[in-house]
Amino acid sequence: MHFLEVRALTKHFGGIRALEEVSFRARKGAIVSIIGPNGAGKTTLFNCLTGLTRPTKGKISLSGSDITGCPPHSVVALGIARTFQNIRLFRDMSVLENVLVSQHLRMRSGLFKVLFGHQTFLAEEEDAKYRALEYLELVGLDRKAEVTSFNLPYGDQRRLEIARALATEPALLLLDEPTAGMNPQETNEIMEIIKRLQKLGKTVILIEHDMRVVMGVSEMIIVLDHGVKIAEGTPAMIRNDPLVIEAYLGRSGVA
Repeated sequence: MHFLEVRALTKHFGGIRALEEVSFRARKGAIVSIIGPNGAGKTTLFNCLTGLTRPTKGKISLSGSDITGCPPHSVVALGIARTFQNIRLFRDMSVLENVLVSQHLRMRSGLFKVLFGHQTFLAEEEDAKYRALEYLELVGLDRKAEVTSFNLPYGDQRRLEIARALATEPALLLLDEPTAGMNPQETNEIMEIIKRLQKLGKTVILIEHDMRVVMGVSEMIIVLDHGVKIAEGTPAMIRNDPLVIEAYLGRSGVA
């Protein structure tokens, strides 16, 4: 049984076919890239996986359970988290506070214990802070925990989004263009973070336009064009696929 299975996923917006019969599988611990030209349906696919968009038809299974059409909060509770192409941080909160907000999903103390500062809640809060700092260390932001997120450089804001997503303790992490706008050094660092996540047992699916990133970290690549899956395979297979070259990579292919 595959960890994630998407079968015949379809999404129509009126007469626009954003996704059409898209199917794929991902094993636990895999790194999968979704590529394709603008308007190919990549973000719509992520929105369906995370419950932001209800598919017109098709099925999404996570660890054998049907999660098709589940609302976003349920999807997060089931172990899926994502980042967005456009950064969505709590700009006036510190780096640490941004991560702590996400951890509240996994906290068990009820309203009474929170309001009256019960020992159980205080212990949970202390544990949450410890784990938040671990996530920040993972993405290289532990020394900036008290900095207001608004004051972070762009690349660090991207890292913080990853740490915040990790704080929900997902098994599956969806990264929407994690290296967009980054310089080569920052891009290399994000690639290392993604590989580190895999070593921790996370399954990672990313939308990415930088082919160096895609070819450098992916176990499998899925190519969409006008909402249709036109190719799927290893980096070596995709690099030489004539349909992919024609639709996306350019006639010269990729290095």
